[in-house]
Amino acid sequence: MIRLLLVDDHAIVRAGLRALLASASDIAVVDEAATAEAAVAFCATTPVDLVLMDLSFGQGRSGVAATAELRALPQPPNVLVVTNYDTDADILGAIEAGACGYILKDTPPTELLAAVRSAAAGESALSPTVASKLLTRVRRADTTLSPREIEVLRLVADGRSNREIAKELFLGETTVKSHLVHIYTKLGVRSRTSAVARAREQGAI
Repeated sequence: MIRLLLVDDHAIVRAGLRALLASASDIAVVDEAATAEAAVAFCATTPVDLVLMDLSFGQGRSGVAATAELRALPQPPNVLVVTNYDTDADILGAIEAGACGYILKDTPPTELLAAVRSAAAGESALSPTVASKLLTRVRRADTTLSPREIEVLRLVADGRSNREIAKELFLGETTVKSHLVHIYTKLGVRSRTSAVARAREQGAI
């Protein structure tokens, strides 16, 4: 029997998931939590096989932060993210925090149940949209900023000029300009401000 905790700040979503999961004889919803903090507190004292975790809560910790905390517990539950958010930054953040699955709330019921069973066993469970995004990101590895480009962009974010960046990193100004060109190309932007905004959006800086 899979012992499962539902974590979502919307009661109607929890009710819908509970009703769906009730149709499975091998899944038992042991409790619900409306906040990330409550989820971590519950799992710290109660054995749970799988946590269905939303990413965004009105207040308090994010689902990503809670996932990392849950996976750090002495007896960590597996975590399956169930959310509406499908940006690269959200997906990668959750996976890096330790989630073994990531599916969207519009996933068909049969697929959700299959994902629950896979995630409870510690196997990867990704919705087709999410899997596609991750594959695309891997295939576009050349769009990932290099460590040096991240250094340059962080200094840009601090308001430094090309000359100041060159001095701090012991580079020529021409080299700094070259790095910026590569950064703009990889991020698909045309200005320093847009580059900083996009990199922050992607969690690169």
